[in-house]
Amino acid sequence: MTNAALPDGVRVYAIGDIHGRIDLLERLLDVIDTDLSVAPAQSVVEVFLGDYVDRGPDCAGVLKRVGEEVPGRTRVRLMGNHEAAMNAALVDGTAMGRWLSFGGDATLRSYGIEPNEWAHDLQALQPVVQSLLPERDLALLAGLDYSHRIGDVFFAHAGIRPGVPLDEQSSHDLLWIREEFLNHLGRLPAFVVHGHTPVERPQIGPWRANVDTGAVYGGTLTALVLENGRYRLLSVAGA
Repeated sequence: MTNAALPDGVRVYAIGDIHGRIDLLERLLDVIDTDLSVAPAQSVVEVFLGDYVDRGPDCAGVLKRVGEEVPGRTRVRLMGNHEAAMNAALVDGTAMGRWLSFGGDATLRSYGIEPNEWAHDLQALQPVVQSLLPERDLALLAGLDYSHRIGDVFFAHAGIRPGVPLDEQSSHDLLWIREEFLNHLGRLPAFVVHGHTPVERPQIGPWRANVDTGAVYGGTLTALVLENGRYRLLSVAGA
């Protein structure tokens, strides 16, 4: 994969959409630990590609785990469209209904909040959620990045808009784009690693890699390993 060039000595583990599957995340992180014990790397970066919350059973557990620091590693935490919807609902009660219909009900239940009890007034739920979520998780959500670049590799939740320079990409495209990016067959300004669009198995092409393998739908949770112009895949199966 010559288009995915990283600086010498850098190994990246890019982890796809988790959606509350803390069981799979814990197992995949164990696999990464084992991988590093067998083949140590000079510099290790774990890139989480977004969509930690919604739909799955333990979104609170996923946010806590993703937010942890690991000695000897750098963690990059990107915004997914589901985190963006959650952030919008946290600051504006009128966005609460949209987030809940988007899978946010599962996130609230993982914090012990039953959204159906507020069905008569969803806007009133907003300050309740703000008060009950740990400050740690609120800070994590507010501080997520839209993209990250290492060498010739660009990481974003959904992808990029072809024809637009990387430093001019809109946050909406980085979080939401699909067909215009997925159907593009030509050269891109960097090798793009993304999730957002579930696929049965990882898709690796000349200019992009999709590692959203549908963990919350019974698929696998996947990490793309990049190093020395080559790639490997690590995954754990769902149920």
